[in-house]
Amino acid sequence: MYCERQENPAQPMKQSDPSLPGGTAGGKSNGLTYATAGVDIDAGNALVEAIKPAVRSTSRPGADVEIGGFGGLFDLKAAGFDDPVLVAANDGVGTKLKLAIDSGLHETVGIDLVAMCVNDLVVQGAEPLFFLDYFATGKLDVEAATAIVKGIAEGCRIAGCALIGGETAEMPGMYQAGDYDLAGFAVGAAERGSLLPANDIAEGDILIGLASSGVHSNGFSLVRKVIQLSGLSLESPCPFPDPSGEGRSLAEALLTPTRIYVKPVLAAIRSTGAIKALAHITGGGLIENVPRALPKGLAARVDLSRVPVPAVFGWLAAQGGIAEREMIRTFNCGIGMVVVAHAGEADSVIEALAREGETAFALGELIARDGEAVVTQKRLAL
Repeated sequence: MYCERQENPAQPMKQSDPSLPGGTAGGKSNGLTYATAGVDIDAGNALVEAIKPAVRSTSRPGADVEIGGFGGLFDLKAAGFDDPVLVAANDGVGTKLKLAIDSGLHETVGIDLVAMCVNDLVVQGAEPLFFLDYFATGKLDVEAATAIVKGIAEGCRIAGCALIGGETAEMPGMYQAGDYDLAGFAVGAAERGSLLPANDIAEGDILIGLASSGVHSNGFSLVRKVIQLSGLSLESPCPFPDPSGEGRSLAEALLTPTRIYVKPVLAAIRSTGAIKALAHITGGGLIENVPRALPKGLAARVDLSRVPVPAVFGWLAAQGGIAEREMIRTFNCGIGMVVVAHAGEADSVIEALAREGETAFALGELIARDGEAVVTQKRLAL
């Protein structure tokens, strides 16, 4: 939990007693404190106070959020479940954090952290309920940490889950100055019998793609290598058409947060009853992630020409000389989520997702497997 550290109001020690900390022995004074070792308790307490409003804003049925205790509570009955099965996921943000650290732009990586976890819950038909984070750094920068946790709270609000706790670890000597790492943990639930993938996935079912917001949070070791080769700095103007139209820097464009698909997907599941499976397109791209949602005897036939590829991927491919196959097994290339829907109801699923604000499009179909689990047709519009 985000705990406020309390110091005991002990009486001052007699500094002349060599048996006590801070005393003298052989004429040598110790005088060490936790702060001189590199851990600032006061900064940790200041962070807790700074983030309380953001954390409280994530309250939802089942969780009346208040930080400072030893553990977070969640009431499944109050959340409206009768016979729930819990689903848990954890993830990080990867080396996308290096862009945030090097550019000083910390406001959105918290959204990425939540997205990478809750998108893994919703593909199993689960509603995200609560979230916990772990923030580790060498020296706590209260301003940067506050921005990060506010981003986490924003991600939780988008996903509809409560931020019920977290841990801030200040570990001098473990991280270079300014560096930090994040890990997230999400728990969701679904009524028994409603979990995905369904057991009736069949040949002829339709694949539907949901557009990504950009690179999301995978492949950034390769992204950073491309930036080096390009000769650009993070402060350079964005070198590819920026969909925001705001004239952002390269860093700002690349730090566009991972899209959170939770509410639109849950709405479509409930309104259509026609979604059989989902795949979150993360590391490994279409090639590695779509098969995880399919029975062993089926393969996905994907028409790459139907994918609305964001301009960032064309820039990465051109600057790095990256082959198409490498692109689609490293990046999402414009598809953040793949839906498997009943063939006769694919249009209604696309319409339901569009009503919820998603860009959804027919991507292909399931076929009998005879070799590769993902068979690609045509080319990406890189």
